[in-house]
Amino acid sequence: MTLPRGDRRPTIADVAEAASVSRTTVSHALNGIGKVDPRTRERIKRVAAELGYRPNLRAQRLRRGQARAIALASSMPFAVAGGPSRLGFYMEVAAAAAERALVHEYALVLIPPVRSASALYSVDIDGAIVVEPEADDPAVAQLRERGLPYVALGRPTGPDDDAPYVDLHGGTVVDLLLEHLRAQGARHPALVVGAGTRHSTVDARAAYERAAAAHGWPPVVAGAPEDGGEQAGYACCAALLAEHPDVDALCVLVDAFAVGAVRALREAGRRVPDDVMVVTRYDGLRARTCEPPLTAVDLRLDRAAGDAVELLLTRLGGGRPGGEGELPADGRVTPAPEPRLVARASSLRRPHPAGPDAPALPGPAGGPERTAD
Repeated sequence: MTLPRGDRRPTIADVAEAASVSRTTVSHALNGIGKVDPRTRERIKRVAAELGYRPNLRAQRLRRGQARAIALASSMPFAVAGGPSRLGFYMEVAAAAAERALVHEYALVLIPPVRSASALYSVDIDGAIVVEPEADDPAVAQLRERGLPYVALGRPTGPDDDAPYVDLHGGTVVDLLLEHLRAQGARHPALVVGAGTRHSTVDARAAYERAAAAHGWPPVVAGAPEDGGEQAGYACCAALLAEHPDVDALCVLVDAFAVGAVRALREAGRRVPDDVMVVTRYDGLRARTCEPPLTAVDLRLDRAAGDAVELLLTRLGGGRPGGEGELPADGRVTPAPEPRLVARASSLRRPHPAGPDAPALPGPAGGPERTAD
């Protein structure tokens, strides 16, 4: 076998010469295309490995007209999606999505919050995952204008948005939280959501209204702007409590708002959970480090993000249908794993046999998993 001289990087020509085949045969063998005898294919791969040959990815992408990159985009501001540390909902999704994309030899491009700027026009990508798009989401608008395929993590709420999506069980999450509050003695819970049209907000309002009608709760719902972060949650909850002093529980969907709600309660001289219980949707860093720690929901984002990558790559023709989750036959809706309630000190008024921060326990057969109440 003839090795390349000096420190020169081995080329496809070197592999062809060493294996006594044409460059085209080497290309077909290493890329799994064309009609190449299996024994010849294995011999070429062995020779390439011995020479230390690595394909020129940039040249491959130019030939195929592919970037081999997908984007993760959202209009959700970092004030609620990340926080000062940038460790939150968005970054948990990004880490899991990047890992799954790399399995398929795709890179993940992380796009800062897309508001009205042209964030998605300048990046070379094959498609995108849009996290919890709003009804008139600017990220979706930019992708459509570029003619790029996309999928959503969370049900799209736009009237004309029929993109495939991974269902994050918005209504089920709120059902879990409200059932837990009721089991802990709540008789007048209020709902605090983001002032937008994301599926989590829309589904939460619907689930809360159903529960209020079923249990005779006087409905109290308030919204706060997402870009206001913790301070917006504080102001919203302070005003809500002043207007409705008989509220004994707060279901605060956005975790940044929930931390602000705890501060508003403390300044009002009301104890958590004795006077007012507080629960939130996302079991992230804020929920775990708040004082007291917040009851939250494990959304199984690692699995959901991986399934979103599989769904997108299936559209691009480069994914493996199924992945860890089971992709549906119609290709549009992929259910994420069932969410699990994680009960903590912010809502535990009654004895909790599994402990305040124990893993979720299975619920009734066929139902969601939850902690014991």
